[in-house]
Order: sequence, then structure tokens, then C-alpha cells
Amino acid sequence: MTDQPDHNRREPIPSQADFANLGRGLLMGGADIIPGVSGGTVALILGIYERLVTAISHVDAKLVSLVAQRKIRDAADRIDLRLLIPLGIGILSGVIALGSVMHTLLEDHRQLTFAAFFGMISASCYLVFRLIGKPTGGNLALLAGGVVIAYGIVTLPGLKTPPDALWYVFLCGAVAICAMILPGISGAFILLVLGKYHEITGIIKEVLKLKLSVSSVMTVIVFASGCLIGLISFSKLLRWLLAHKTPQTMSVLCGFMIGSLYKIWPFQIDTTPEIREFKYKHFEPVPLTDVPLNGQLLLTIAVAVVSAIAVLMLERLGTKKETIQPESLPSDENS
Repeated sequence: MTDQPDHNRREPIPSQADFANLGRGLLMGGADIIPGVSGGTVALILGIYERLVTAISHVDAKLVSLVAQRKIRDAADRIDLRLLIPLGIGILSGVIALGSVMHTLLEDHRQLTFAAFFGMISASCYLVFRLIGKPTGGNLALLAGGVVIAYGIVTLPGLKTPPDALWYVFLCGAVAICAMILPGISGAFILLVLGKYHEITGIIKEVLKLKLSVSSVMTVIVFASGCLIGLISFSKLLRWLLAHKTPQTMSVLCGFMIGSLYKIWPFQIDTTPEIREFKYKHFEPVPLTDVPLNGQLLLTIAVAVVSAIAVLMLERLGTKKETIQPESLPSDENS
């Protein structure tokens, strides 16, 4: 018996679904460019988190086999191409639209911008800590280890002036993209810690002004390649860790985030005023006790507090919309 279409069933026509996913991508892209706001959290709020993780994790040997057999339709269905294409276009558009703004804020209003970042990351640390569940001695040890390792990394002399090399750009892309499937972790924050955030947002600003150089184009290609390789290589591992080792994974990630807060301490002094190019400047943190009590201090604290509250409100909205359970993530056996 041939199935007859149910004319009473309300389903969005393809164009409506595509435009909806484009809009979701715009929101995710705007979030991804802001350190402290997780694209994964936004995907959770928008109700596409599990579908997105599944699609990403299906970029594997089976997909390659389908393409090799010229089963293009099956391959497209396997990676949910109908979702990924409009979503990807939206994410890219959102990143470009907001990236130039973030670059300008970082150069012209560094203290207040870092205050916002610090507040958002601090709130994200709390949210990730809650995902640990009941903290045990082992999980707290993992958290403490993450703090120590992250602090050691961000205080390395080499990160004060990150390598100006394409291999490092590739590495940054591979590491930062993994944040897409981790609610509470911001890929932009990882770029900030690794010292490439300003450079990447600067290239975005160049794109809008149509002033791309050969060097910038190469940086974009290498960074995008790093993102692709990182996503393909680590998506299954991260999915498995989230599904089977959630408390331990979140403990380490929370520790990394706490230890990295040193990198975005709002109160810093420029130790290289003679250098004009921003990416080559050195900044040193100033203890809060040495910061003069004035209106700028109060404004900086207020910006940090408001930013933290905004992230907590965003997460609360996401919790109402959908809650991630480890067992709800698709397993490799079902792939």
C-alpha cells in the first residue's frame, strides 16, 4: 500500500526551514565571535544541538565511502547537508558582521572589552562547573590540574607574542573549532588565549573593507583548514567523552577556563608603548589593589557584572529550551 501524504499535518516547506536555519546560523555566528558566549549554548537554545553534533560526527570513513560510490544523495543525508549549508552560511555571515566590531572594541576600548570578556567567561566557568554534577575528589583534582596547566600555558613567554607562522594559525583553528560542540566553551575565548583573536578579527575587518592581502588570504585558508581537520578529527572523541565521561571532561574544561582568566584580566598596562601595531604589543596585568579607585574602575566592574548576568540569563533560556543528557548524544554504534 502506497503511503498517502497527510494534508492535515503541518510541516514547514523547505524554503521556510532553510531560512530558519540561516537565521539560527546568524545567531550562532554572532555568538561564536564573542569570547564567553558559546555557539554550542546558542545551538542548544535554538533546539538544534544534538542534530548538529550528529551531523558533524558523521564526517567519517563511511561518508567518504558513499561519495566514492557516487551515492551523493545518501552522503548528503548522512551529514544532514540540508541543515549544514544554510547554517554554515548564517554562521559565516554572523562572524563577519560582528568580527569587525569586536576588533575595533579591542583596539580602542581594551579595558572595558576585556571586562565584558572576563565577566562572560567567569559566568561560563560557573555553568561548566554545574555540568560536573556532584563534585568528587577525583573531579576536583582534575579541575585543579586544569587550572594549573592552563595558567602555565597562558603565562608562557611565547604566548605574549604568539608565533607569526601558518602552522600556529592551523593549530589555533583546529583547537578553537572544537568549542562548537561544547556548551559553555567559547571558541573565540580559545583564540584569545592563544593570542590569535585580534589577528583573525582584523582579517574580518579587512574583508568588509575589501582590502585583503595575499598574507591574509593565506591565513584564512590555513585557519579554515585547521578548523575542518580539527572538527573531523576530534568531534567523535569529544562526543564520546561527553557521552561517557561527562563529569571528568567538564572538570578539566572548567579548570582550563578558570586558569585562563589571567589572560583577560581587564586591568593591564601597555609595556610596549613604542610599538604601534597592536598584535606585537605586550600587556602586563595590574593587581586590583594597585588600580586607582575612580569612575573608570567602577564602570569596568559594572561591565563585567552585567556581562556575567547576560550569560547566566542566556543559559537559563537554553535550559528551559532543551537539556543535554549524556545518554541523549548519539553513540558510534548507532552511526
